Amino acid sequence: MDPTTSAAVAFDGAFWITAGSILLLLVLSGFFSGSETALTAASRGKLRTQADKGSRGAAQALKITEDNERLIGSVLLGNNLVNILATALATALFTSLLGENGVALATIVMTLLVLIFAEVLPKTYAITNSETAAALVARPISFIVMIFSPVVRAVRLLVRGVLRIFGVRIDPDSNILAVREEIAGALTLGHQEGVVEKEDRDRILGALDLAERTVEEIMLHRSGIEMIDASLPPDEILSLCLQSNHTRLPLYEKEQENIVGVIHAKDLARAMDKLVRGPEGPDTSTFDVLDVAMEPYFIPETTTLDDQMRQFLRRRTHFALVVDEYGALQGLLTLEDILEEIVGEIADEFDVEEEEATKTADGHFLVDGGMTIRDLNRAHDWSLPDDEANTVAGLVIYEAQMIPTQGQVFSFHGFRFEVVEKEANRITKLKVRAL
Repeated sequence: MDPTTSAAVAFDGAFWITAGSILLLLVLSGFFSGSETALTAASRGKLRTQADKGSRGAAQALKITEDNERLIGSVLLGNNLVNILATALATALFTSLLGENGVALATIVMTLLVLIFAEVLPKTYAITNSETAAALVARPISFIVMIFSPVVRAVRLLVRGVLRIFGVRIDPDSNILAVREEIAGALTLGHQEGVVEKEDRDRILGALDLAERTVEEIMLHRSGIEMIDASLPPDEILSLCLQSNHTRLPLYEKEQENIVGVIHAKDLARAMDKLVRGPEGPDTSTFDVLDVAMEPYFIPETTTLDDQMRQFLRRRTHFALVVDEYGALQGLLTLEDILEEIVGEIADEFDVEEEEATKTADGHFLVDGGMTIRDLNRAHDWSLPDDEANTVAGLVIYEAQMIPTQGQVFSFHGFRFEVVEKEANRITKLKVRAL
């Protein structure tokens, strides 16, 4: 057969049918690629908002993305089917035109076509208009997921069986993306790119962390609690209350472990005013501070901050005493302490202004030993671990595996720690510098 006859045969009806089929398969490949990107990149929060406004596409997108593994498996299966079929048809087409040289040309042409029109172009559109694209493709993709569901289920079982051979087990009920980690990662990335302010990031992350943190991590240690002996004379109790910067003070009998009540300065002032201005003249001899004191509210140190905040709101109280598993007093917690984990330090006109971390001339930070690691990390964007210790002094003792002496220097977690001041076995001041 001469070249003219060969070309005529090659460009007959079958050629155009094959070329049209390849073009259709490339469109389907682009549809699958764009759909996968749109449905995985779309914000479920934004889709929920659109669904609440009546968007059926957004509601369908939410439904099919609940099982991401099944969705991605179906889309990948469809995408691979059309890509392989398109490549096979292109190879046959170019081979009929150019003989054996057509295989190489078909590989080059199909690689370029698939890369540009079936991958980059649809994915670029989908990622820049993810929610809109997800709502548009949700209905046809849900139909495809339903058709491919038996095959995807078999593939899923096969994959998990192979992974189990290598000791990898997958929880079938686990989510591919944890919501909390997704939000935290987005906030961190946004802060690094300058889109999210540090204060906004800290507030949202602080609110997310309430369910993961316990009261013992933020409570005021018992060594710092101001208490009043309930057996003191009324005048002395009043003087101690007026001298304190706090409106609520625990009352104890005989020993500080024995908390018998909590006195509010306003309640005490009212009671004393009633006695002083009474019809029989000033007489405080019969005054008993426990008559106006509130019953102490004890909580376990393992309570989460989220649960405790709810308890504070339910009980309409802002003050709790923290005890360990043996009932021994460990510290004190207020509603303000929990709120400060979200919004940062809350200061009023009675708070004594004390900086827990000040920068020195040599580039170090002079840090109070009782400062929490979390507060230090938030203040300076550091990443010191707080799994084993709550305070900076506690971290140094844990890592050193000893009670350090004044002047000792340690290096761990990429930071240099120098013990500056110490009282008995308690580290009160440290110098900290990033290495």
